[in-house]
Amino acid sequence: MQKGVAVWFTGLSGTGKTTICRLVEAELINYGIRVEVLDGDEVRKRLTADLGFSKEDRQKNIERVAFVAKLLTRNDVIVLASFITPYRHMRDYCRQEISSFIEVFVKCSLAECIRRDVKGLYKKALKGEIHGFTGISDPFEEPENPDIVLDTENEAPDESAAIIIHYLMQHQYIKVEQP
Repeated sequence: MQKGVAVWFTGLSGTGKTTICRLVEAELINYGIRVEVLDGDEVRKRLTADLGFSKEDRQKNIERVAFVAKLLTRNDVIVLASFITPYRHMRDYCRQEISSFIEVFVKCSLAECIRRDVKGLYKKALKGEIHGFTGISDPFEEPENPDIVLDTENEAPDESAAIIIHYLMQHQYIKVEQP
């Protein structure tokens, strides 16, 4: 049994949002749960390839993703959305649009994200090659009251994923039979 919900992972680039989403996805699939991952990089290649990174384009990107998440959740699919979503008003918009919404703040210091720099984006942003990069030349407004906080500087990805699974079970979004 499952109920549709959008689990919205927000945080700086390099915090581990997508890694955690993929671990949660694998666990849910093992339980036979219908799940879809909406990842910022993948969505920008297909659904929002026409958009840039201005504040207005970022808003339009989030609006489109929220619409897709809304359609999926009302059909009892669990949506794992991995998006920086730097502004509170963007996340508030998602919460208003999607009737079942969990905000997950994937917390990690900027210094650690720069150290990880998985995609080499911080290096480019610090050199001035990328303008409007969240955390460097554009702000990231931390969530004020997220439903879940994952501290990926101090938690392993599988520990963070387990927190999400536990939350979904505890709040009866999923029910799994224990062997």
